[in-house]
Amino acid sequence: MSVAQIGVREAPESRPLVSLVLPAYNEAAIVERNLEKLCRFMAGLESEYRWEIVLVNDGSTDATGALAQQFARTHPQVTVLHHPANFGMGQALISGFKFCRSDYVITLDLDLSFAPDHIPAMLKAIRETRARIVVASPFAKGGRISHVPWSRKLMSVWANRFLARAANAGFSSVTGVGRAYDGRFLRALNLKSTGMDINPEIIFKAIMLRARIVEIPAHLDWQEQVAVGAARKSKMRIARHIGSVLLSGFLFRPAHFFLLPGLALMAFAIYVNAWMFIHWWDAFAQLAEYTWFLDRASVAVGMAYRAFPHTFVVGGISLLASIQLICYGVLSLQQKKYFEELFHLGTTINLQLLEDESKQP
Repeated sequence: MSVAQIGVREAPESRPLVSLVLPAYNEAAIVERNLEKLCRFMAGLESEYRWEIVLVNDGSTDATGALAQQFARTHPQVTVLHHPANFGMGQALISGFKFCRSDYVITLDLDLSFAPDHIPAMLKAIRETRARIVVASPFAKGGRISHVPWSRKLMSVWANRFLARAANAGFSSVTGVGRAYDGRFLRALNLKSTGMDINPEIIFKAIMLRARIVEIPAHLDWQEQVAVGAARKSKMRIARHIGSVLLSGFLFRPAHFFLLPGLALMAFAIYVNAWMFIHWWDAFAQLAEYTWFLDRASVAVGMAYRAFPHTFVVGGISLLASIQLICYGVLSLQQKKYFEELFHLGTTINLQLLEDESKQP
C-alpha cells in the first residue's frame, strides 16, 4: 500500500478532527465529481470540525487511482491510499482506519448512496449521545430507500432483519457502510474481515464490548448508480453476500444454528419414538405365553420392528442427530464465551496502549 498525498489544513486544536474513509474499486466514472462534492460539503463544516478525506483505491483496474491521485494534488486535505490488488471492502476500510488518527471516522460509499448531508447528522448524534458507533439506517423509522432494484432491496431488508435478530440488536441496519465511529474505539478493535462482512464484524465486536450503538434514519439512494449504468459494475456478488450474511449470523449467535435445530429434531425424535414404544407395547401385550419379562420384551421388539421398521430407523437416527446438535450448541456457547473474554481483554490492552501513546509528548 502506498500513500499518494497526505495533508491536513491547520486549525485550532479545539475542533475535533473528522476523517472520511472511502473505499473505491473501479470508480473512475464518479471519483473526481464525488470527491469534489465531499470537499465542498466538508468545507461548510470547517467552523466546527477539522477534516480529511482518505480514499482507499482497492486495486482498481481502471483509472480510479490515477484520477484520485490527480485530484489529491490540488486538495491538501485528501489522501489516497493504494492497494496493489483488489483485497476487498473490509481490507480497504481497515487500511483507512489504520491511517486515521482522528477523533471521529465516517465511512461512506464513494457513489454517495448516502448523501453528504448524513455526515453532520451522524456527527451530531455521536457527540450528543457519546456513542461509539452511529449507524445511518434506511430501515429505521423515518428512513427510506430510492432507486434500488426490488431484488436487491428485498435481499438487503431480509439480510439486515436476520442479522439484527441474530445479534439481538436494538437497531435495524447491520450491513450498511454509512456510519460514524469514535476514532479511539475503532482503532482499538482488532478487525479481520476483508470482504463485505467487515460491517457486521464491527457491530458484533462492539456488542461484545457493550459499546453504545445509536441508529439514525437515513436515505439510501441509488440514483447515481442507475444513471451511470454500464459505466459502473455492482461490487456486490449476490451469492457471496448471502454466504457472508449467514456466516455473520452464525458468529452473532452460533448456538442458534445448533440448539434450535437440535431441539426441533429432538421433539420430532420423541414423537417417532413414542410411536415405536406404542408398537412395541401392542406386540408385548400379545405375547402372554412368555412368562419371563426379558424374553417377552425382546420378542416384542422383533415383532414391532418387522411391522414398523421405519419408526425404529427414523426414531433412532433423529434422536442421535438431535443429541449431537445440542452438544455442538453447548460447545459453541462455551467457545463464544471464551472468545468474548479474550477479545475484551485484548481490546482493553489496545485502549490502554492508545491512551499511553496519546499522553506521550
